[in-house]
Amino acid sequence: MATSRQSLGFLFLVLILLSENILLRSTLADGVTAEEARQLRDEVREMFYHAFDGYMDHAFPLDELRPLSCGGEDTLGGYALTLIDSLDTLALLGDRERFTASVEWIGKNLQFDINKTVSVFETTIRVLGGLLSAHLIASDYATGMKIPSYDNQLLNLAEDLARRLLPAFDTSTGIPFGSVNLLHGVDEHESKITSTAGGGTLTLEFGVLSRLTNDPIFEQVTKKAVLGLWARRSKLNLVGAHINVFTGEWTQKDAGIGTSIDSFYEYLLKAYLLFGDEEYLYIFQESYQAAMHYLFNDPWYVEVNMDSAAIVWPLFNSLQAFWPGLQVLAGDIDPAIRTHAAFFSVWKRYGFTPEGFNLATLNVQHGQKSYPLRPELIESTYWLYKATRDPRYLDVGRDMVASLQHGAKCPCGYCHISDVEFHKKEDHMESFFLAETVKYLWLLFDLAAGPDNLVENGPYKYVFSTEGHLLPATPQISLTRERCSYFGAHCKLGDSKRESDSSDVSVDPQETNGSRFDGSWVHSRFPSDSFLESTPVSGLIKGLCPGLTHGQKYGITYVPSSDTVPEDLSAAQREPAVVQSHSVVVVSDHGAHYLQSKPNCYHDNTQELSQGGSETNPT
Repeated sequence: MATSRQSLGFLFLVLILLSENILLRSTLADGVTAEEARQLRDEVREMFYHAFDGYMDHAFPLDELRPLSCGGEDTLGGYALTLIDSLDTLALLGDRERFTASVEWIGKNLQFDINKTVSVFETTIRVLGGLLSAHLIASDYATGMKIPSYDNQLLNLAEDLARRLLPAFDTSTGIPFGSVNLLHGVDEHESKITSTAGGGTLTLEFGVLSRLTNDPIFEQVTKKAVLGLWARRSKLNLVGAHINVFTGEWTQKDAGIGTSIDSFYEYLLKAYLLFGDEEYLYIFQESYQAAMHYLFNDPWYVEVNMDSAAIVWPLFNSLQAFWPGLQVLAGDIDPAIRTHAAFFSVWKRYGFTPEGFNLATLNVQHGQKSYPLRPELIESTYWLYKATRDPRYLDVGRDMVASLQHGAKCPCGYCHISDVEFHKKEDHMESFFLAETVKYLWLLFDLAAGPDNLVENGPYKYVFSTEGHLLPATPQISLTRERCSYFGAHCKLGDSKRESDSSDVSVDPQETNGSRFDGSWVHSRFPSDSFLESTPVSGLIKGLCPGLTHGQKYGITYVPSSDTVPEDLSAAQREPAVVQSHSVVVVSDHGAHYLQSKPNCYHDNTQELSQGGSETNPT
């Protein structure tokens, strides 16, 4: 039976209402000095090399390191996964010698003509993204890391790999299968069920490849997949977690911002930022507004039924922690600050964030006690510091380094934590530890110490992929190519509004007040319709026809469904509006403190959680 939004019925929401008169104030920042920031940056560099050298000495060319036993294992495809995932981190650290040696080895030895069934999603974000990012760095004098002997070997490998993934997109909806065999294509017994993130988080890598190879097929199939998912959204503009790629029926209707959905939202905004394609911005605006209305229970996010908005899970899962960072890119800073504070309170209690934390019981969710060295909360910490320059985020980063060093460090690398309550180490290290976790920590402290790296001082603005790979907004990649043709809409060429190619948002390097910051795209608010009408577009959408609604322009319509919105759905539910509540819940050892917050800052005298140990464990 559908539960009305007004009678949420879960303990954690009742507790929020009991806290409306309590004021949450932040502890004064300990104050990470510039010298300490340099020391922490150097410590993070040592963390990277402890794990990277451990991989190269004991696991290479297998996919991943066993950091406890000092061995290796093939986990994804058997093609030196961790080395590929680490390439742009080596470049970011300025390690020309190892970056050059790694690129040359991969160019000479790697091949994808193998009988391996691989995840389309993981292979795209880790391998394809790693190859493309390293190619763009190694082939460009402007990066300062150009390899004289390099001759597009990584780009050729990336194109070969992507073509081997293309059979996965041969479905009636355009949404790809979850797995494909690199030699034989899709197996006849392959599951027809895939996740929303799996189908909607391919646009950056495939889009960059299309621009580098001048072959539109890669961009076309991934955009069709996004449109296939969005066309099957509910009347509330929510998407579910899993879908049948042939029938288009949702097999799991839980809507959230975490597991199985997270990077779908992320790539909508980032595809706009990188390619200038307004269709992605339009879909992001619609989906973001719905998420903030139905999923945001300030400062936490819950999972709801995509049709009725009835709460399904009052749960914080660790993959949600990327969201404050995404909000920074969207310019929605205040809720990002409050949510980050709540998420970090969970880290402080356990030393890490468990995969699931139940907001009703205020305890780790059964069966979700692990921490697999995830980067998401660290990523958001970096973006919030970059946006606000609030030194408290440096204190957060220092705590995270301490947790990893004391709780997760193993003889040859860093270990997953199988149980955050007891800090038991597990003999596994995901490649994203080197691609993301230490990368964002290093960027955080380097920014505080006085940045000298590709991202902050390089020749381009960069968009980070969901795997943390650096994708530059070069003229070749972000070039606007206009023409007047749309999915489901048409106008004469003379009617299209053509504008000169320009950056998405003008940035004043002096502005660091929470709505803009140096060297990044930050919107102080979402662009208005007039902004949309004058901004250049690229990709498959080539121009804007006047006098049409967004839906008419882009031909984005609902796919007929037997599901209907319940009759008892309230008017508030039918008309999404961004939640403006400012309550914050910070978890302590003794329970939860639900307090009224002030925007734009942490809150004095926050009762911190016990630090406990710090370790990790994979999902």
